[in-house]
Amino acid sequence: MIRYIIGLFLIIIVTTVGLSLYLQVDDLSQCGKTPGSDGNCQVVDAIVAVSGGDTVSRTNEAVELYKNGWSKTLIFSGAAQDKSGPSNAAAMKTLAIDAGVPASAILLDELAATTKQNADNMQEIFVSRNIKSVILVTSGYHQRRASLEFSKHTKDVKVVNHSTQTDKDWSAWWWTTPRGWWLATNELAKIIVFYVEGIWS
Repeated sequence: MIRYIIGLFLIIIVTTVGLSLYLQVDDLSQCGKTPGSDGNCQVVDAIVAVSGGDTVSRTNEAVELYKNGWSKTLIFSGAAQDKSGPSNAAAMKTLAIDAGVPASAILLDELAATTKQNADNMQEIFVSRNIKSVILVTSGYHQRRASLEFSKHTKDVKVVNHSTQTDKDWSAWWWTTPRGWWLATNELAKIIVFYVEGIWS
């Protein structure tokens, strides 16, 4: 009985750590607060934040990166959630302006309603603005799938991943809540679908 409990406990630990490391990829984890000269720690052409989940935290993280000099351009992507009000991207722009970011530094994609559409719509913006490198900001549980979609649909653009540091839906203790497990397993399922569609496309 004790061996069974210990074995189950170890399985839970390995599963939790494995999911966390896989989903929450962060290419800036070894960088300082401000840009450097090595690898992923360099200044990029734009910071892209996609809406959904804790949109406010995603916006705040992107703004913080902007203020710390990682890029001179912010791009917010997301359609209106209820279709009757302003787009999520417009709401994110308002938050950024209130935080001191000039409107001239902000670009919007107000049509994307899915992660795939976020990536698809960015390609046109990247080409028109000659953007070759971006920091992609989203929630930790969503980072891996967003990165996969952006790497597939945005051609010749370096995508540097960076997750929100504070998120109402996701933290180091995500595994202690039913919602945390739902988010993790839901993302994993969508990633599997992404790869399966890639095989058949």
